[in-house]
Amino acid sequence: MDWDKDGDILAVIAEKSSCIYLWDANTNKTSQLDSGLRDQLSFLLWSKFGSFLAVGTVKGNLLIYNRQTSRKIPVIGKHTKRITCGCWNAENMLALGGEDKMITVSNQEGDTLRQTPVRSEPSDMQFSMMRTDDRTSTAERTISVVVGKRILFLFNLNEPDNPIDLEFQQRYGNIVCYSWYGDGYIMIGFSRGTLVVISTHIREIGQEIFQTRNHKDSLTSIAVSQTLNKAATCGDNCIKIHDLAELKDMYAIINLDDEHKGLGTLSWTDDGQLLALSTQRGALHVFLTKLPILGDACSTRIAHLTSLLEVTVANPVEGELPITVSVDVEPNFVAVGLYHLAVGMNNRAWFYVLGENAVKKLKDVEYLGTVASVCLYSDYASALFEGKVQLHLIESEMLDAQEEREMRLFPAVDDKCRILCHALTGDFLIYGTDTGVIQYFYIEDWQFVNDYRHPVSVKKIFPDPNGTRLVFIDEKSDGYVYCPVNDATYEIPDFSPTIKGVLWENWPMDKGVFIAYDDDKVYTYVFHKDTIQGSKVILAGSTKVPFSHKPLLLYNGELTCQTQSGKINNIYLSTHCFLDNLKDEGPHKLWQVLAQTLMLKRFSDAWELCKILNDHAAWIELARACLHHMEVEFAIRVYRTIGNGGMVMSLEQIKGIEDYNLLAGHLAMFSKDFNLAQDLYLASSCPIAALEMRRDLQHWDSALQLAKRLAPDQIPFISKEYAIQLEFTGDYVNALTHYEKGITGDNKEHDEVCLAGVAQMSIRMGDIRRGVNQALKHPSRVLKRDCGAILENMKQFSEAAQLYEKGLYYDKAASVYIRCKNWAKVGELLPHVSSPKIHLQYAKAKEADGRYKEAVVAYENAKQWNSAIRIYLDHLNNPEKAVSIVRETQSLDGAKMVARFFLQLSDYGSAIQFLVMSKCNNEAFTLAQQHNKMEIYADIIGSEDTTNEDYQSIALYFEGEKRHFQAGKFFLLCGQYSRALKHFLKCPSSEDNAAIEMAIETVGQAKDELLTSQLIDYLMGESDGVPKDAKYLFRLYMALKQYREAARTAIIIAREEQSAGNYRNAHDVLFSMYAELKSQKIKIPSEMATNLMILHSYILVRIHVKNGDHMKGARMLIRVANNISKFPSHIVPILTSTVIECHRAGLKNSAFSFAAMLMRPEYRNKIDAKYKKKIEAMVRRPDTSETEEATTPCPFCEFLLPECELLCPGCKNNIPYCIATGRHMLKDDWTVCPHCDFPALYSEFKVLLSAESACPMCSERLNCDQLEKTSDCAQYLHTDVEQ
Repeated sequence: MDWDKDGDILAVIAEKSSCIYLWDANTNKTSQLDSGLRDQLSFLLWSKFGSFLAVGTVKGNLLIYNRQTSRKIPVIGKHTKRITCGCWNAENMLALGGEDKMITVSNQEGDTLRQTPVRSEPSDMQFSMMRTDDRTSTAERTISVVVGKRILFLFNLNEPDNPIDLEFQQRYGNIVCYSWYGDGYIMIGFSRGTLVVISTHIREIGQEIFQTRNHKDSLTSIAVSQTLNKAATCGDNCIKIHDLAELKDMYAIINLDDEHKGLGTLSWTDDGQLLALSTQRGALHVFLTKLPILGDACSTRIAHLTSLLEVTVANPVEGELPITVSVDVEPNFVAVGLYHLAVGMNNRAWFYVLGENAVKKLKDVEYLGTVASVCLYSDYASALFEGKVQLHLIESEMLDAQEEREMRLFPAVDDKCRILCHALTGDFLIYGTDTGVIQYFYIEDWQFVNDYRHPVSVKKIFPDPNGTRLVFIDEKSDGYVYCPVNDATYEIPDFSPTIKGVLWENWPMDKGVFIAYDDDKVYTYVFHKDTIQGSKVILAGSTKVPFSHKPLLLYNGELTCQTQSGKINNIYLSTHCFLDNLKDEGPHKLWQVLAQTLMLKRFSDAWELCKILNDHAAWIELARACLHHMEVEFAIRVYRTIGNGGMVMSLEQIKGIEDYNLLAGHLAMFSKDFNLAQDLYLASSCPIAALEMRRDLQHWDSALQLAKRLAPDQIPFISKEYAIQLEFTGDYVNALTHYEKGITGDNKEHDEVCLAGVAQMSIRMGDIRRGVNQALKHPSRVLKRDCGAILENMKQFSEAAQLYEKGLYYDKAASVYIRCKNWAKVGELLPHVSSPKIHLQYAKAKEADGRYKEAVVAYENAKQWNSAIRIYLDHLNNPEKAVSIVRETQSLDGAKMVARFFLQLSDYGSAIQFLVMSKCNNEAFTLAQQHNKMEIYADIIGSEDTTNEDYQSIALYFEGEKRHFQAGKFFLLCGQYSRALKHFLKCPSSEDNAAIEMAIETVGQAKDELLTSQLIDYLMGESDGVPKDAKYLFRLYMALKQYREAARTAIIIAREEQSAGNYRNAHDVLFSMYAELKSQKIKIPSEMATNLMILHSYILVRIHVKNGDHMKGARMLIRVANNISKFPSHIVPILTSTVIECHRAGLKNSAFSFAAMLMRPEYRNKIDAKYKKKIEAMVRRPDTSETEEATTPCPFCEFLLPECELLCPGCKNNIPYCIATGRHMLKDDWTVCPHCDFPALYSEFKVLLSAESACPMCSERLNCDQLEKTSDCAQYLHTDVEQ
C-alpha cells in the first residue's frame, strides 16, 4: 500500500486480486479500481509530484493510472518477470526493477526511455541527484538500487554507459536500507549494525567518508530528516540519533527494553517533529523530537510547555518546587501571572489558579478574534487579537468590582488605530499601536495617565517590573528606552535588527539592566539614569546563546532559557562573570571584570575586586565611576580607603546638595570635564559656581564672558589675572588693555599690581617715557628692577641704569653704567657693589689709567689675587702685601711671581719656598743645589704633598754630601728602606738617638726580615761591640707588632728602671705594654702583671700618705716590703717608711717585724739617723698588738678573705685589684677607669678623685662624673693574664 503525494488517498493491493482499493482519508470511503490485468499484482507506488499511480504484476506487466484524468495506461511486457521495486522522480519518470535482473526507466505514458541489466535481483530503488563538478543541473537523474543485497548500483541517466557498482566489506553483512541526503551523500545501514556514509562525487566515489558500528548485533532501519539535520538508526532494542553536521557525535540514544522481538522500520515526519518506529511485536512508537517553544514569565515565576499537553510552572529564584499542569488542547500561547496560568489556541483561553500544592482549572474565555498573545498579572488579564486588546478580571468574584471595571476593550471605537503589542504590570496596561502611540492605562483609577507619540509604529514593548521604564522596538527595528516619568526616550546603541525580545533584570538591586536577544546572542544593556552626562543607554557586552534557547527570565546575571526539548537551562551572562570566584584569576582578567562591574554599577562587587587587585589605579577607576554615576557616599568611602583626604573633604562638602545640576556640576569638575561642569552650573540654582571654577582654572577668557553676565564687579580682578597670563604668553597689546581695565581706583594693592603691569607693558610696546615715569612713581623696587631689565634688553642703558639705581640694585646699575662707559657713576656706586665682575672691570679701567692704588683695591674686591700681587710687586713695590696674599690664597701663579721677585733680590731661601708653593719643584731643587740651600728645600718639601722622585733626588743629594741622617730620612720617605737603614746606622754618635728611632721606624714600615735582623744585630752590639739601650729593642718589637717579644723586653726594661730606682718609668713601661697586649687580645705574662701590681702598690703609697690615709698606705707598704728584693736601690728607705706607717696605723706587730729586718747588719748603718733610735727602741721593747684586717668576699666564690689579699684560698683565683686602693675587687662595688679600663672600687675611686684629678694607673685626667657603676662584672673576672 502507498499514500498519494497529499496524504489523502491510500492505495492498497491484495494477494490473488486484480483490483486496486483506494481509501479516501477525508471522507473515510473506499473505492475499487479494476486494473484490467489478468495476472496477480505485486507492486504499487504513487508519484510524489504528480497524481500518477504505478502498479506492477508478477509477470512483469505495468499499469499507470492518472487519478486526475482517471486514465489507465496498461504496458504489457515491461519486464519478463515479477516487478519488485521502483521509484518516481520530480519529472514523473518511473524507474522499475524486477526479478528478471533488469532496470527500466519509463515516462508517465509508459514509454521505455532507458534500460540496463544488473548482476543480481534489484531492491530498494531511489532517484536522487549525484554530485558533479557541474552544479547547473538540479534534476534527479541518478537511480540508486541495491543489487543482490550486497552491492549499491548507481545508474546516471545522463551517462547510461557508465553505471557504477559499489561493493562493501563482507563483514558489514547485507544492506538493510539506505538514504540520500545533503549534497550527494548516501547513508547506508548494514544488517550487522554498521552505519556507512559515502559521497557520490566523482573524485570521492568508492571512499567511506564515515563508518561506525552503531549496533552490536543488528540494524533494522535508518531514517534521515533534512529539516532537523539529524539521522536515526534502530537495532538492538535502541534508536541512536546522529547530527548530520558532526556524525561522530551521538545526539541521543533511546532505549526500548520491552521490545524483545526486535525493531522494524523508522520514519520522520516532513517537519522532523515526530519520529515513528514499528516493531516486530506489532507496536508503533511515536517520539516527539522538538516541542513548540512556548513560555512566559511574571516577576520571577516562569511557565513553559514541557509536553504537547503539559505546562510546568516554576519559581527557580524563590526555590518553589515546579508544578505541572495538564491542559486539554495543544496550546498556541501560554501566559503566567502572580497567581494564575493561561493557555489557549485560536480564540479561546483556559485559566488556572495556582494554589500552594495544587492547580485548579478556573474557566475558559472566548475572545472576539484569534488571540495573538495574553498577559497576566495579579487580578487582570489582557488579550491581544486582531488589533485590539481586551482587559478583563481573571476572577470576577475576587473583587467587588463595578461592572465597568470588569472588562474594557481598547482602542476606543472612534480611535482609528491597530494595537500591535501590549504588556501588563502591577499598575498599568501598556500598549503600542501602528500609529506610534504608547498608551499607559492606570488600572486603579481606570483611566489613561500617559501617552507617548513615536514617528513610526511600535512593534513590541517590554516594561520593567515596576512599569516605570519601558523598552520598545519600532517597525524600523530600532530600540528605545522610554521613561514615562519625564516623557524622555533614549535610543539603544548597536541595536541589532534581528532582536526577538527584551528581558529586564528582576534582581531588585540591578534596576537599569536589561537584555535583548536574537537566535544566537544575548546583548546586555544598562540604562544609566543618573550620571553627570545625563541619562543614557550603553551596551555592556554580548553572550552567545546555545542553539534553540529562548530566554524567559533574567535574575542577577543568570538567564533562564527554554529549550526545544521542553527543559529549562540556565546560562550566565558573560557581562556578569564577577559573580564567579575570581581569587585565582590574573590581573588582566580582573581588570576586565572590574570594567564590567563599573559598567553595571555594581559598586560593592567592584570594591571586592579592588581589594583582590590591590592596585591604586583600580581604586582610582572605581572612584571615577562613582563620581560619574553621582554615587557621592560610595566615592567618599573609596577616596578615604586610598588616602585621598582632599577629595574626601571636597565630597563631604557637596554631599548634601539637593540641586541635581549643581551636584552634577561639582562632580563633573572633580572629573576634570570642565565644559560639562560649566553647562551644569549654569543650568543650576547657583550659576556663579561656573565663574568661580573658570577663575580657579585660570581660564580667564571664559571667566570674563561669564563675569559680564553673572558678576560685573569681578571684571577688574579677572582682567588683572588675564593680563598677567597674556603677558606671560607674550601678547603685550592685550595685556596692556586688560591691565588698564583692571584699575579700580579704590583697591590700593590691586591697583598697584595693575599700574606695574601698565608700566612694563608700556615699555615693551615702545612707550618708554610713560613706562619709566610709572615705574619711578611706583613704590615697588621689584618693578624698577624688572623695567630696568626690559630697558637693558632694548639697549636703553641710561634709563635702565637710572631705574636700577632708584631701586637700589647697585650691582646691576654699575654693570649698565660700565656698558655706557660712565666710570664716574661706577666709582660712586662701587662701595655698594658686591659683584666681583664689576670690581674687575673697574680695576682694569683704573690700571689702564695708571691709578694703581684704586686698581689694586678693586682687584682685591674682585678676588683677582694674581692681578693684585702683580701690581703690588711691579708697580707699588710692596712685597710684604704680595707675600701675605699668596700665603692666604695659596695661588700658584702668585707664588711664581713672588719667587721671581725674590730671585731678583738674591733671597734664595724665600725664592725656593715660593717655587715649591707654585709646584715648581724641579726649579726649586736646582736653585737649592746651586746655592747650597738644600736644607731649606728639604724642610719645605717635607711639609708638602710631594712625589717620591722629589724625595729621592733630595736623598741622593744628601748621600753625596755624606749627611747620613738627612739622606736616610728622605730615602725612608720615598720608600727605599734598605738604603734608609744603611744611612741611619752610619750616623755619628751625636745624632745616635734620633737615628736609631728613625731606623726602628724604617724597619717597622719595611716589614723585611733581613732589615729587621740587621737592626737587631746593631742594637745588640754585634756590629760595633756596643750594646744599645734595651728601650730601642722594645720600640723595634712594638713597631714590628711582635708583642710577645716586646713584652719580654718591656719586663727587662722595667726591671732595669726598677733597679735604677726609676719606679714611675718602670710602671709606665709595663702599663703601656699591658694595654697594647690587651688591645691585641694577647695573654699578658703573669710576671708582667705581678710586677705592675707591685709597682702600682708602691705608687699608691705616696697618694694615700699625702691624703693622710695611713692605714691604706701601711697596707700597700707591707705589700711592697714583702717584695723588697724588687727595689734594690731603696731597700732601707722603703723598710723605714713601712715601719713608720705601720706604727702610725696601729699595726704594731708588722712594724716590729720590719724593724727587726732593718736591724740586720747590712741595713743598720744605712738607716736615717732621724729614725734610727726610734726603730731600735721598737725592737728592744716589742709591741705585738695588731689591728685585725677587715675581710671581704671573693668576687668569684664569695669566700671571705682579708681585703688586701689578692689570691683567694677558696677558689685559688687571682682576684683583680682596685687601682685606687690596691685591695681586691668586690662584685657589688665595681667600676672601671674609662681611659685604661682597669677596675676600681666605685666608692673608693670617687673618694680618691675628690682629692686627685687623674687616674693613678694611666695618669689620664678624670673626674667623678665620668665614672659609671658596673652592674655586671663577669667580663672583667675572665682575666687576660696567663695563669
